[in-house]
Amino acid sequence: MNIQRTTRKALIIGCGIAGPVTAMLLRRIGVDAAIYEAQPAPDDYAGLFLNLASNGLEVLSTLGLDSQVAVEGFAAPRMELWNGSGKRLGVLRNGAAEGQGPVSVVIKRGALHRILREAALAEGVPIHFGKELTDIQVSSDGTVSAYFADGSSATGDLLVGSDGIYSRTRQLIDPQAPQPSYTGLVSSGGFAEGVGLAPTPDTQHFIFGKRAFFGYLVKPSGEIYWFNNHEHPGAPRRSELEQIPQAERRRRLLELHRDDQPFINAIISATKGEIGMYPIYDIQRLPRWRKGPLVLLGDAAHATSPSAGQGAALALEDALALARCVRDIPELDRALAAYEGLRKARAERVVRFARARGSNKTTSGPISRWFRDLTLPFALKHFANPRSLDWLYSYKLPWDEPVTIAARA
Repeated sequence: MNIQRTTRKALIIGCGIAGPVTAMLLRRIGVDAAIYEAQPAPDDYAGLFLNLASNGLEVLSTLGLDSQVAVEGFAAPRMELWNGSGKRLGVLRNGAAEGQGPVSVVIKRGALHRILREAALAEGVPIHFGKELTDIQVSSDGTVSAYFADGSSATGDLLVGSDGIYSRTRQLIDPQAPQPSYTGLVSSGGFAEGVGLAPTPDTQHFIFGKRAFFGYLVKPSGEIYWFNNHEHPGAPRRSELEQIPQAERRRRLLELHRDDQPFINAIISATKGEIGMYPIYDIQRLPRWRKGPLVLLGDAAHATSPSAGQGAALALEDALALARCVRDIPELDRALAAYEGLRKARAERVVRFARARGSNKTTSGPISRWFRDLTLPFALKHFANPRSLDWLYSYKLPWDEPVTIAARA
């Protein structure tokens, strides 16, 4: 495709999930891209795990990375739902209908970061660590200069902020941008062994406990990935929760699940290493995703609750959409406008969907729990329709198709 290009170099802020993928896709269309990450060095053991849904794996297939991620992850196309007493409430699919897309996987966050980072390096993408963004300046000719806390700087034609929910890029694009909104829930989790539970092939299990929500899967090796969502007052910051000692975290979680199925507390007790604890925030609507040659993607633009398992997939969709628009629309301002037009409504819909799912995870009082257990199986019948979740999981942005005027509207 012979199109005159005005974008020669891109500065990517953030080396999480979307950053390396954006850089690789931009390099494939002839745009040099370099990544600048605030952390001093990569940490392939940081964080817990995440759901990488079919629509996200579709993007990685463009780069030939879907099979590598699938091997590293745990195939999880089904979600089985229970109440705290062991009553089965129903089943949901997690991903595209059979034969309509890749199988969703659950993967350790650090492992996914490593795969994407190593792939970017193999394609010649420079990755600079210890680069905490402090300021951005745009010159009269449109050149972007990024300034970092260590005194260094970098210049380019495009700056992409993929620097997460507390994005410095977002603050610089719009100092009045809405702050992330607390969902009312805190997520905890970890990895356990030695409980003796049978493997759960292709399935994650979710339990609506009496005081908290619990999810787990058991790998063939016996290793258990688990998480808990529970209500927490106020609007805690992650730094506040990090001050809670590990023994106290464990004690609180055991107390929350004391009246649920005993194996839940057995999993918590058998956890190896630290139990992570994170407040869940989202960004329900961001008025401005771009300003001049500056643009946001991923959590920086539309952080979503993990309740829909779509955070990583949405960010990967963003990366592909942005690269296609830059490839097919020579004028950068129009390309970024097209990207925002392609992505904004969908992202906001997914954030709303995830927030609604999260709001149903905890209930107060036996009557509310009884009503939930009575009505939830009927609600699940709607989602059992093979087409009901196609909008979420079967969404595709074909790399080989040009961005059309209709798609940009």
